[in-house]
Amino acid sequence: MKNALPALLAVTALAAGLAGCGDADTAQRGGAVDTRPATTAPETTTSPANAQSALERNAADANRLVGEGSEDLKARLASLKGHPVVVNQWASWCGPCRFEFPFFAAAVKKHGAKVAFVGIDYMDDRDGAQGFIDEQPPGFPSVYDGDGEAARAIGGGRVMPTTLFIGPDGRTRHKKLGGYANASELDADIRRYALGASR
Repeated sequence: MKNALPALLAVTALAAGLAGCGDADTAQRGGAVDTRPATTAPETTTSPANAQSALERNAADANRLVGEGSEDLKARLASLKGHPVVVNQWASWCGPCRFEFPFFAAAVKKHGAKVAFVGIDYMDDRDGAQGFIDEQPPGFPSVYDGDGEAARAIGGGRVMPTTLFIGPDGRTRHKKLGGYANASELDADIRRYALGASR
């Protein structure tokens, strides 16, 4: 009987220990038992991926003329509120615009995950504009502005090209009149006025 008591205690301890382990799923959840029904969806919150959806929608329209005039430009900018936006006013007949377009294409690849890029095709021929975009894709969508009203509505229109830096609050932070001489100058302005605009 003396030998049977330790064996009985060992079996009891082993059974209690196994009861506490649960199944493999319970062990993976740190020992807690999940009492939710299997059909209950996890709670959703705003995630960085959801916050990027406006940028992704804008980027999906890259290298196309999207909309026309000041109302369509305002609607596009409104959809991007909460993000910094770089707006480039260009035209197919503008030599400096042609020169700087590759700088913008590089900038979109570098900063497009955090900054929205939008073009304004200013007082241009629509076919010429699309031909220019096909020849030198800038990586961003552009609103067609045949009469120049859209550019003037946001403070552009006087000098070709013009680049505006709009903060997440929708206010213009900086206006660059004339073209960029190189990609480094554009990159510096994006870092200063677009990526630094949220402070």
